[in-house]
Amino acid sequence: MTIPVETVAVPPRVRALARGAALEPVWANELGGLTFRTADGRHIKHGPRNAETSFLAEAERLAWAGAWLTVPRVVEVGGDETHEWLVTETLPGESAVAPVWIADAAPAVRAIGEGLRRLHDTLPIAECPFDWGVRARVANAARRGIRLPDRLGSAPAVDRLVVCHGDACSPNTLVDAQGRFAGHVDFGALGVADCWADLAVALMSLEWNYGPGWEAGFFAAYGIAPDAERIAYYRELWNAT
Repeated sequence: MTIPVETVAVPPRVRALARGAALEPVWANELGGLTFRTADGRHIKHGPRNAETSFLAEAERLAWAGAWLTVPRVVEVGGDETHEWLVTETLPGESAVAPVWIADAAPAVRAIGEGLRRLHDTLPIAECPFDWGVRARVANAARRGIRLPDRLGSAPAVDRLVVCHGDACSPNTLVDAQGRFAGHVDFGALGVADCWADLAVALMSLEWNYGPGWEAGFFAAYGIAPDAERIAYYRELWNAT
């Protein structure tokens, strides 16, 4: 869930990381996670430590994925007892939920579908050291004290094993000025899983951000037919964890 960025106060650590560059808030969530863009071409992420993901884990995944895809280059990663931060170079393009794409969603929806297909087709499963599979997700929930419904312990058979983005919500796709896929950000949960772990979340996010009616365009852009059982399962797993 996001909060209005105009209400954001800049933490002192972020000001120090900006090294005098002007700052623009671009993202904020109810957990205290903040993202800023600097005038000299960097993004600074800052937030409280949590049990689900970490910026160090994201930096490791960015370094790995960067051998095959264009991803944000890590400039600095660090933390203290309560908070952590990640500084990356800014990629060209705007978030798929920038006002221009909220007003004209069709190109953004197409870019999200095409971008996920490119990521899934490109990143090599055999060389990926990270797991986003159901067992890993359920185990992570247990570590966080989340009790899941028993039915979530038994997933549908894997349709297509890929390296998933892990957080395929619309804001994490970048779109260029012509409405084409330009890249992904926020790789903190990247790992091997069924492609539907990404597709179900992406589909859910389309409705959150653009309203209903985008399913057909999204699946056409990805190049797959909807699978109601797997969509329902991975949507419930996402919401529960």
